[in-house]
Amino acid sequence: MTVLLEIKEKMKQIYAEYGTFLFPILKFVLAFIVFKSINSILPFSEVLNSIFILLILALFCAILPLNVMVLLGMVLIVGQCYEIGIEVAAFALALILVMFILYIRFTPGDALILILTPIACYMKVPCVIPIGCGLTRSPASAVSAGFGVVIYYFMELVKQKVAILQGAETKEIAQNLKLLLDGLLKNQNMFMSIIAFVAVLLIVYVIHRLSIDYAWQIAILSGAISYIVIMIAGGLFIDVKSQILSLIFGTVGSVILAEGLEFFLFNVDYTRAETLQYEDDEYYYYVKAVPKMSIAEKNVTIKTIQAEEEDDVRTYESPIHPYQPGPVPQETIAFEGISGAAAQPQDERQPQNSEDISIENIDFEEKLEQSLKEL
Repeated sequence: MTVLLEIKEKMKQIYAEYGTFLFPILKFVLAFIVFKSINSILPFSEVLNSIFILLILALFCAILPLNVMVLLGMVLIVGQCYEIGIEVAAFALALILVMFILYIRFTPGDALILILTPIACYMKVPCVIPIGCGLTRSPASAVSAGFGVVIYYFMELVKQKVAILQGAETKEIAQNLKLLLDGLLKNQNMFMSIIAFVAVLLIVYVIHRLSIDYAWQIAILSGAISYIVIMIAGGLFIDVKSQILSLIFGTVGSVILAEGLEFFLFNVDYTRAETLQYEDDEYYYYVKAVPKMSIAEKNVTIKTIQAEEEDDVRTYESPIHPYQPGPVPQETIAFEGISGAAAQPQDERQPQNSEDISIENIDFEEKLEQSLKEL
């Protein structure tokens, strides 16, 4: 866990420092994955399948808002459908326009959910979308997730019926439109998936907001179990075909992805939770405080010490008064004694006579009287 926390803190620091450059790169990668997945489901146009076209579209998405990515993805779907037949492209365009009107009306800020839902269904981990929306968004996000499910099943329908739809004559256009409409309205798998998405999203949203320990983990597991139960129940009570093993493995993968999302967004330590109670003039307050898991950054500072080219030259100073060259004043000898005078450097003192002053030749009483008179 410590290693994961260190990696998390390092990633946060990198994003905080280079987020201006990283966010367009991440949008570029996401747009390329989205467009490549659409072409994998609907690989009918050689021009749109070109890698250069995908790179150019992804480059536009890197510098433009996320809603532009949604718009270009829908244009790519219509373009692929046009290679099959003009009536298929017209049906896709009408379906997309209706969804866009409702999408902009209810959830204009859920462009990422509308993009990722068909990709998650294509990668067999659809449950991660309602769980992630329930943890991070509001119940209104069910609209965007439901539209994403419709888009995915429409692409799968076109892929399955391409032999019938392609090369249709004028009199067969109406039959093709009816085939597409019936294929959506009578697709029980699609409606069961929408019901499961909405139910799981609401369950996760309600549970993760409860004031209980490990609320996010309980919400993730509850959502995953609910999704499996609803999809299996759909196969028992209505004619919905779902592979049990694929459903279970996809749900387990969704739980792992959701746990990763929880680690980066809501990683707390419930063992150190505290319950506080206080009041003011009007209310009593009951607060539960749960600290976030964090780890101190390891700051290692390496300091290089270089030898100075020249040593400092220190000047000798007497602790009593600064040294002044010349003969030692008699007053100094009288008040400080021989030890004070001897404190001066030997080579700097000038003797009064040719010979050094001896202790026997000094009349201390006379010098003391003379000094007192001068004072």
